[in-house]
Amino acid sequence: MATRRARALAAALLVLGIGGAARGTERLGIGRLASEAEIAAWNIDIDRDGRKLPPGRGSVAHGRAVFEAQCAFCHGSRGEGGTGERLVGGVGTLATAKPVKTVGSFWPYAPTLFDYIRRAMPMNAPQSLSDDDVYAVSGYVLHLNGLAPEDAVFDAQSLPAIRMPNRDGFVPDPRPDVKP
Repeated sequence: MATRRARALAAALLVLGIGGAARGTERLGIGRLASEAEIAAWNIDIDRDGRKLPPGRGSVAHGRAVFEAQCAFCHGSRGEGGTGERLVGGVGTLATAKPVKTVGSFWPYAPTLFDYIRRAMPMNAPQSLSDDDVYAVSGYVLHLNGLAPEDAVFDAQSLPAIRMPNRDGFVPDPRPDVKP
């Protein structure tokens, strides 16, 4: 008897699920389509080669100041981690039993670091940093990982030129609908 009830309940849920999915495609009369400007503000299409990086530039020195003010609370004063992810170190640990995935050990491309910081950081105010600040913070994090000198300045040309240590640590996605 309990099995019959379970089957009936499962069938009812399946029918409701299918009906709900069909209704979900109908216009509900709430919300609105995002404008081109709103979509552009999220700019999630900066790729690994740095295409579509915005104008701007930022020095490691400026990045240190922005990092101390906006990032250190979560990531520690030198990117060692805290309430947020660790950003520095971990080189040589990826093949161990306890890999430490950081910008320096795991991240394959510097332009995608810019993209992530620009869209998602600081966590309490995403998209609040200027492009100059994002170039600077990206440069400072690269510097903390030994990938950029202290006097470096980053922009749309110099950031993609950084060769990340784990660039060749990923395999290409063979699916035909995924473009490199």
